[in-house]
Amino acid sequence: MASDDTTTDTSVKEPVWGGPHERRDKPIESYGLIGDLRSAALVGEDGSVDWFCPRRFDGPSIFAALLDRDKGGAFRIAPVKGCTPRQSKQMYLPDTAVLITRFYSDEGVGEITDFMPPRLDPCALVRRVDVVRGEMEFRVRCEPAFDYARESHRVEITGSHARFTSESGTTTELLASRELHREDDGAEARFVLRAGQRAWFVMQPSSSPMRWHDEMVESELTRTIDFWRVWLARCDYNGRWREMVQRSAITLKLLTYEPTGAVVAAPTTSLPETVGGGRNWDYRYTWLRDSAFTAFALWRLGFLDEARAFLGWLDARLAETDPKDPQLQIMYGIDGRKELVEEELTHLSGWRDSRPVRVGNGAYDQLQLDVYGELMDAVYLVNKIEPISIDLWENLRRTLDWLAANWQQPDAGIWEVRGGAQHFTYSRMMSWVAFDRALRMQSARGLPGPTVIWSRTRDRIFEEVMQEGWSEERQAFVQSYGSTTLDASNLLMPLVKFIGPRDPKMLATLEATDEVLVSDSLVYRYDPGTAADDGLGGSHEGSFSLCSFWWVECLTRAHRLDQARLAFEKMLTYASPIGLYAEEVGDTGEALGNYPQAFTHLALISAAWDLNRALGE
Repeated sequence: MASDDTTTDTSVKEPVWGGPHERRDKPIESYGLIGDLRSAALVGEDGSVDWFCPRRFDGPSIFAALLDRDKGGAFRIAPVKGCTPRQSKQMYLPDTAVLITRFYSDEGVGEITDFMPPRLDPCALVRRVDVVRGEMEFRVRCEPAFDYARESHRVEITGSHARFTSESGTTTELLASRELHREDDGAEARFVLRAGQRAWFVMQPSSSPMRWHDEMVESELTRTIDFWRVWLARCDYNGRWREMVQRSAITLKLLTYEPTGAVVAAPTTSLPETVGGGRNWDYRYTWLRDSAFTAFALWRLGFLDEARAFLGWLDARLAETDPKDPQLQIMYGIDGRKELVEEELTHLSGWRDSRPVRVGNGAYDQLQLDVYGELMDAVYLVNKIEPISIDLWENLRRTLDWLAANWQQPDAGIWEVRGGAQHFTYSRMMSWVAFDRALRMQSARGLPGPTVIWSRTRDRIFEEVMQEGWSEERQAFVQSYGSTTLDASNLLMPLVKFIGPRDPKMLATLEATDEVLVSDSLVYRYDPGTAADDGLGGSHEGSFSLCSFWWVECLTRAHRLDQARLAFEKMLTYASPIGLYAEEVGDTGEALGNYPQAFTHLALISAAWDLNRALGE
């Protein structure tokens, strides 16, 4: 086919596959995740890649139908007949991040195998199509929308090769084993496969030297399978729920930006915590809190290289701080950049009309004092196996000295409220953890530091939390000093050894939490009607899956094993069909918030580990 240089726009187009279900945004839990340790893509049960940011997690999208079905761009492969959502299912090839989407119809059974070869630079999105029974006619439509659908592009097609060039000069190409033709501002193909036949399609930057053919597709698939199975073989968890724990471990690995060791909170942006509301944030960055917990979860499973990589990333951030003001940010870019300026993409409608769609995250300059405790806890645990360097210790020491002078400041807290700083109980408690772990490391290794000052500071924080963070009225630890609001973050108190799990005050807090925040194993992070002003109004949100797994672990530590096990098993029913979790669970069991979320998966690992051990004892 002759080349075509016509400039196209991103105006609204009718959906390719027709039918009323096509125009409705798909459930968040209907997507599978693939990735190459630099970027990731979401593939729907209908065979459509609806989210993909090539090269790096926080780069501009090329497919964003997840956030706007009409403008966002997508790469769909599906049967021409019998392609309704109920006639397709997904699974992962066992022990890998290779995703298989299966289609069922009266004519036959077909499969799409989606994967991104790890450590391939530049990246490639590989899609192999097979028919395993009967025959099927497939239709392919690849319609990119560069820079979050803000840039138009040119389309050039020659035979089985399509080239897309944005107005700013970014180029990407589609290579295929079938002839392609031009359709509007995309590339299409239509073909019939019989049992035993296959086709393939590869999306990659035009700068890539890779020229794909049948043997290369099979070779890269084999290499990708081997990579994941060799990596997962290092996992030393063999208890109950092994499959879910290992799937969570793979998910955490998929959210790791390998060049720096950073871990993104989620690979997506602006999937709403409340449908139609404004709680839509960009999670494609590295939170110190999330990364520290992730390092701990992977360390528990035996993945020490990932824990070391996190310490290397942390050491680099500490080394960049001003010696006179060694305060850390709460989050950074995956490459360590500090400014994550937030902007709204007003041209995108958002998932199920949930606006605004945001890129960047304005919370990067918030003060959240709890992050120091989470960091020190992770460093303390890794140090037990492999002593940290003296340079890292000296950097941590400077930061702890800063915290000793600033721990009494009000902050934005773990939930990143935007309605004004508060004296949050959780922030104080985690500041206690920071000094407690530093003192333990000092004692174990004889490391230098102002022991007396740190010890006094730790004790002052403990006494203050016991006095100010406890409410006689509620008979529970509360969200902030002087309030009566319950907060699920206080479930971490016994998990970080701040208080005994069967201490009367902790048991009373468990009872109060159960009464107010728990609904059939699902735990809400707080009651928005009485909580600190988060700056977004009191709109209803779903339960936080992270908090639900904290609840399981807290019950486990309190020796309420029957209740803990039932809550854990119920939580497993809220996973997606292939074992992934978003940030929240809605009132009817649907996934809400960015997806999949690292925090939820690491909490699942921790809860499964503790509960399995307790049941064994």
